[in-house]
Amino acid sequence: MTTNTAAWISTKRADLTVKPAAYTPPGDHEIVVKNHAVAINPLDWILQNAGELVFSWIKYPFILGSDLSGEVVEVGKKVSRFKVGQRVLAHAVGSDPKRNSAAEGAFQNYTVVLAHMACPIPDTMSYESAAVLPLGLSTAACGLFEKDQMALQHPSVNATQAKVTGHTVLVWSGSSSVGCNAIQLAVAAGYEVITTASAKNVDYLKKLGASQVFDYRSDSVVSDIIAACHGKTLAGAMAIGMGSMEACLDIVHACKGNKFVAMATFPVSFQKMTKGTNLKYQFLRQLPRLVAFMLSMQVKSRLRGIRTKAIFGTSLIANEVSRAIYVDFLPAALAQGVFVAAPEPHVIGKGLAHVQAGLDMQRKGVSASKIVVSL
Repeated sequence: MTTNTAAWISTKRADLTVKPAAYTPPGDHEIVVKNHAVAINPLDWILQNAGELVFSWIKYPFILGSDLSGEVVEVGKKVSRFKVGQRVLAHAVGSDPKRNSAAEGAFQNYTVVLAHMACPIPDTMSYESAAVLPLGLSTAACGLFEKDQMALQHPSVNATQAKVTGHTVLVWSGSSSVGCNAIQLAVAAGYEVITTASAKNVDYLKKLGASQVFDYRSDSVVSDIIAACHGKTLAGAMAIGMGSMEACLDIVHACKGNKFVAMATFPVSFQKMTKGTNLKYQFLRQLPRLVAFMLSMQVKSRLRGIRTKAIFGTSLIANEVSRAIYVDFLPAALAQGVFVAAPEPHVIGKGLAHVQAGLDMQRKGVSASKIVVSL
């Protein structure tokens, strides 16, 4: 009998504790992965610190985590893409309201994964590198390709077959996990990408495919990007990070093309919230800013004829985008080396006991890297 261990969150706002967990066999369209590496996202510590505010359906104890890579150990009856022993990366979607399953959280030794949310990885790719991709990749794909988001054409592995659209995508905060993936996906789909970053990450993002990278700290960054877009047609913008939505609205308003902004960041700073019992009070202190922001953005967008929509990083599990990315594009793109696992992994230790330290470190902020725990 296979035994399992997990980094559990036992109650709301509790630190993770490593304890035994049940081994769950796969459903017909699922696989079970023995995890060799997991990565940390801002979502993980947000759920730990404020889960009842943002994902109220979660029942404790629970197993968090979205990013994993490892080895397939069991395959569902209707799964033909994978076999036991195969090396894969996968987006674990246990926190999604339609799944809501601790067995599908990444922070454990064995995770149940939807087969269409997993991808084979080449032998030359380390588990640690592969683990940085899933949630950032999925979130970027949702914003770029879902029909109620930017609705761009899907990416192609063969650059000569990718239709060059003549349109430009703006990605604000290109060195973030979502940004690194958004740049590569948009370029693979045939779009030019203009992005922002700190000066130290300019060359890195150009290697990922961005045509121009602007320093977001510059006082003239918005006007500089507007000038750079002169004569171009925008396919839309993706706003990542605090302050990005305001800037993107100004840029999209001044440029011709698709008047749409996909919002990847919730306009409340969860970093300022502690795990204390006065969480609702802490949230209420930010409520005036949130209300003012939402009203301001709504007024600005409507007056300017700009559509906006928040991205939910697991919404692709129920539509064609998941298969377009994890089945049709990514396996061949990784095998041929035309898609880079980005940002770079920052491995902080081995074993589930290090996951809590990873959450604490990620909360303090990282740039052009992603915190990874080897297992």
